[in-house]
Amino acid sequence: MEPRDLFEILMREHIDSVRAFLLSSVRDSVAVEDLSQETFLTAWKILDRYDRKLPFGPWVRGIAAKLVLNHRRKLGRNRVHFCDEELLSRIGDGVTAVQRLSGDTFDEKIGALRNCLERLTGPQRDSIHLHYENGLHCKEIAERLGIGFEAVKKHLQRGRTQLHRCLYAKIEAVSMGGDSRLGEAQ
Repeated sequence: MEPRDLFEILMREHIDSVRAFLLSSVRDSVAVEDLSQETFLTAWKILDRYDRKLPFGPWVRGIAAKLVLNHRRKLGRNRVHFCDEELLSRIGDGVTAVQRLSGDTFDEKIGALRNCLERLTGPQRDSIHLHYENGLHCKEIAERLGIGFEAVKKHLQRGRTQLHRCLYAKIEAVSMGGDSRLGEAQ
């Protein structure tokens, strides 16, 4: 297979997971798209360094992580939430774990996350949605939901904990050879 054809297949297979990785560490959707494009452009330029014996996803997300760190250095710590290499590595590990779920596309695989989101209480789900999908800070969420700042922080903390437990139970079930259907309760 020609390198260009291989790269196109790998890019299509991993573009959503790279975007998810970037969205988890950069709040600006325009910057995420720019970084996504830059990630795959860089990957294409150094494709000869890719060891085909290793999974492509972690390799390309490693490129994205380096670009995120560079992006943040350019902006300065005052304008973004600081995120170090260790945290980016943990986010990358999480994306790799989600890749083990059943489904042909990344969107199908994150159906497990959607299922776990449905199980949260209303305030937890609303706080998670407003924070991660809309990029709002706790103060803005508190104003929008008509609750206190500290309550928002608690909803986010408890919601993230429940999401983590639920999602990793699903991943563990798949790893143990159990039922990997995404919509099923664990």
